[in-house]
This record gives sequence, structure tokens and C-alpha cells, in this order.
Amino acid sequence: MSVEIHVSGAAKAAVDAHVPVLVEGLIASSITGLDPALWGPEAEEDAAKRLGWTQSISVSRPLVAEIIALRDELRAAGVNHIVLGGMGGSSLAPEVITRTMGVELTVLDSTEPGQVGAALADRLATTALVVSSKSGGTVETDSQRRVYEKAFRDIGIDPKDRIIVVTDPGSPFEKLAHELGYRVFLADPTVGGRYSALTAFGLVPSGLAGVDIGELLDEAEAIALYLATDDADNPGLILGAAIAGTSPLKDKLAIVADGTHIVGFADWAEQLIAESTGKDGKGLLPVVLDTHSPELYAELADVQVVRLVKDAGGLHLFDAHHGEILISGSLGGMILAWEYAVVVAGILLGINPFDQPDVESAKIATRGLLDSRPEPVTPVFVDGGIEVRGTASVLSGVDSVVTAIDSLLAQLGEDGYVSVQAYVNRLELPELAELRDVLAARSGRPVTFGWGPRFLHSTGQYHKGGPANGVFLQLTETAAVDIEIPGIPFTFGQLIQAQATGDASVLAEHGRPVLRLNLTDPSTNASAIISALS
Repeated sequence: MSVEIHVSGAAKAAVDAHVPVLVEGLIASSITGLDPALWGPEAEEDAAKRLGWTQSISVSRPLVAEIIALRDELRAAGVNHIVLGGMGGSSLAPEVITRTMGVELTVLDSTEPGQVGAALADRLATTALVVSSKSGGTVETDSQRRVYEKAFRDIGIDPKDRIIVVTDPGSPFEKLAHELGYRVFLADPTVGGRYSALTAFGLVPSGLAGVDIGELLDEAEAIALYLATDDADNPGLILGAAIAGTSPLKDKLAIVADGTHIVGFADWAEQLIAESTGKDGKGLLPVVLDTHSPELYAELADVQVVRLVKDAGGLHLFDAHHGEILISGSLGGMILAWEYAVVVAGILLGINPFDQPDVESAKIATRGLLDSRPEPVTPVFVDGGIEVRGTASVLSGVDSVVTAIDSLLAQLGEDGYVSVQAYVNRLELPELAELRDVLAARSGRPVTFGWGPRFLHSTGQYHKGGPANGVFLQLTETAAVDIEIPGIPFTFGQLIQAQATGDASVLAEHGRPVLRLNLTDPSTNASAIISALS
């Protein structure tokens, strides 16, 4: 078997309690048999059209030769650099696949003008762009496509020779792509974005970049039969019960990379877990730690540590990591096992794992701001060049950045978490990720960190639809440069600011405390914040 799991403590108790019931209920075979009734009558309509991921290996096999043929064609034409314009599952899966396989892929999952400009400036003459979107209506990917079209034309390259589209059959994007003469790969429309790693959305950009995608499917196939079997050793049932069946529920999953060969897996799993489970006031909050400090979370009663290791069967790990979930396996096997586990978690939590009812709210708010172009809200105060805005409950009686952050943290409950949302150029401000550990130490509570706007397609659903116990620190910047979006009456700089403002307004409407810090001198301000809090 290509995935191995070891559980102890509360996770083992959950497995002992729930797996026999899941086996008796024929849950695994019913998932593979595409039974939409497993998640209750309210979820049946969604489930009936979103279980195709269980068949992804066989459906995707015919794509492999087509992808390899196009890769060879592009290389023969001198193309040696693949850029992916995508958001959510369309970018997170190819990112973990290519990083794990040691293959270069430039993932453009941002609207920050500095990042867009950096991608455009990188080997444009030998670049091909993959634009991945189920509908084509995603504002980020539409903007990325437009700017690359112009950039190619400006250097005398026909975009038809360099742009590849991945979309659903019958989508508006398919029609547009054919009209524009682009090469089109059609994905399985019965697979939702966060379950699409083993479909065209994960395989096309990864395969064009140079990954052996046939091997990836082989890895998944090696475990597929086990995941479909109603057996107590089924890793999908074990993992699903371990993450969603503890009593009381440990609803924060601190995911730690510790010796695994898989690079960036937690970022992919974050979307799968948060967007699938965070709704109806319930959910599992993934806290991506990678190699950050899990000891900050080990003693918290509502946190379950999930450790991604080289060998979960290693006896030397058991005593050292008692109470944790230890999991190891091949990349393809891990992807499929986690997909099964999360839909099993949906059964145990009593939620629909296939919808995302609160994702659209931030998009609507963003569009409204772009259409109306209101004047920016005046900062409540400015401290060292950092413009401070936020909800009244956070900013009442404070006059500095540090006291504002402390005021935000003071609103944390015993079961709360901190969400840091950085709508900045992550290429230039990677140090902001240090806020995870800094704020965890300061607050004594779990801290998530997301680069905006990509997290809107990941944890954004949980923030609004999950338990109302989060507090939100939003970081934006005054960008030094901006980039026009061809054919659209706003720039990338205006777009990312509207996305931040729109999301903050929706969070506030949901009663979530929000603190927004705008960095007018990004590098200096970022260092000052980290230093002051440390």
C-alpha cells in the first residue's frame, strides 16, 4: 500500500469508534460507487455531480500521451518555461506536484502587480502560459490571460502558439478559447476544483513542465483499490475518522512536514480541508506549519497534530509523537487518500463537502468596489508609515500598530484562531510568514497564514462559513508599480486592493474582528512589525 498511517491518543480512539461503523455502512464502496445520498438529502444534488474524482485515474490516462506530445512540440519550438495562471485547486495541485518532482513551474496565483511583472519579465520569449479555470470567469485568471496576450503580441509572438487553456466542457471559457484559437484541454466536469489534482487541471501544467504524470497516476492507482474497499485497514476511513471523529472534536489540524519527500503538500491539503468542511458553523481548520514550530500547538486541547513523515511505520516515531497522526506515502497515493478522508470527514461532521456557499460573497464585494470605485477609507491613524484601519471593536482606544494587534488578539476566545492575510508581493516580503510563529507565541492560539488573493480560493470559505471564532489581520501594501489589464477598466493594483477591501467587508458583516495594516513602505514596515511583536 502506498500510504501508511499511525494513530495514537484521541485520534486512535476516534478510529476505534468510527471505522467499524463506516465499514459496516459500506461507506468506502459507496463513495466509489458514486452514491450521492451519503451526505444527506441537502447535499445530494451537489454530490450527484461532484464524485468524478474517484474515477480520475482511468479518465485521465488518455490525456497523458496528448500532454507529452504537446510538451515535445513546445520544446521543439524553443519553449522551455511554463507559467500557470490559476487559482485554488487549479494552482495548488500543480505546485505541489512540480515542487515534489523537482520540476520548474512558475505559478502565477496572484494579482499583485509586482508579482505579475516579475512573471512577465522572466523568459517571455521562451514561455508558454497555461490558463486553468473551470468557467473562465475567475477575475484573476482572466486578467492574467489578458496581460500575457498583450505581452506576447508586443514581442511579435502569436498568443495562439503560446497559450494553452484547461477548462470544463461547455464552459464560456471553452467557447472563448476556441474563438481565440488556443489549444484546449477539457477536464472532467463532475470534479470540483479542490478535488481536481489528478485531472487535467493538475496534469496539464505539471506534464508540460516536465513531470512524469504517468508515474503520478500509477502512484494513485496503487492505493485506489484499498480506498474503495470496506475494510478496517482502509487509509481513507482511518484518516477521515482520525481528523473528524475525536471527542470532543479537535477541530484545528496542525499539519507539519517532517522528513517527507513531498514538498508543499500542506498548502494543497489546506484548501481541500478548509473549503470542504468549513460551513454551517462547523469545520476543520488546517494550520499549515511545514517546518515552523509545532511545539507551540502541542498542548492545545482543540489541536490535532498531523505529521507528514518519511515512514509512518517507523517505531522510533511513536513514543516521540504520541497523540499525533503520522502519515507517509507517495504523492499520488497521498492525494487520493486525503480526498477520500475529507469526504468521510464530511459524513462524520454532517456537512456537504462539495459546495462552497461563502466563497462567492467576497467576489461579489470585490466586483462592487471595482464598479463603483469609492474613495479609500481614511485610516483611523498612521503609525510609522503604516496606515491602520479595521472594525471598531478592534481600534477603539488604540493608537499604535502593536496595541492594535494586541487589541485584535484580545478578542480571541479559548477556541479561537488568528488568520494573517497578506495581500502583498510575496517574492519581496517572504519574511511576513514569520508572523505565524510570532503571533502564535504572543496569543497562545493557532495562527494561519495566507498570501492574498490565493487564500480566498482556499481558506476563504472556512473564514466565513466555519465556526465564528477567528480574528483577522490583513496586510496590504502601497505598490511601487502598477500594471494595466488590457480591455478592463482597472489595474492589477486596483484589483488586489479591491479584493482585500471586499473580503474585509464581508468578514466584518459576518461579525469577525478585522485589523487592516497598509504598508506604505513595504520592506521597512514589514520588518518593523515583526521586530516590534517579537
